[in-house]
Amino acid sequence: MKKKLSILKHGSILLIVLSLGACNKRENNDSIFPKGELAPSENFTGNAWNNPFVANDTVYNIVAGKVYFEPGARTNWHSHPSGQLLLIIEGEGFHQIKGEPKQALKKGDVVKCPPNVMHWHGASAATGMSHIYIVPNTEKGIVNWMEQVSNQEYESNY
Repeated sequence: MKKKLSILKHGSILLIVLSLGACNKRENNDSIFPKGELAPSENFTGNAWNNPFVANDTVYNIVAGKVYFEPGARTNWHSHPSGQLLLIIEGEGFHQIKGEPKQALKKGDVVKCPPNVMHWHGASAATGMSHIYIVPNTEKGIVNWMEQVSNQEYESNY
């Protein structure tokens, strides 16, 4: 019974996140999620827009929202103490764990970023990308930002 409750709790959180986003005003780009605010250039290369849905608190211990990456935009290398889930909702892009090959992403893909593992994600050079992010167990911390992903790293397959 405990396992079923855990699944229900996590499923309910995802439903809340998606419902909150669906209640937001539509944009000209036909997304059900507004673009949000321009993300800080010290943590992103190119233009990325962040729209947080769920602020951190001590009840849910989760952070969730949407990021839209313009073509070629990407995060810096970073890690999350409790990991991160990415739900790709528009466009095409990439995700890479340090030392592993770059993975292509498209609408409908789900990425599990393991806890404390250095990675980056962003749009392809030709197409923008949007994803919903979910960071659980924020009592352990949210994100540790590191150096920029170089153009060579972004353009390579490894």
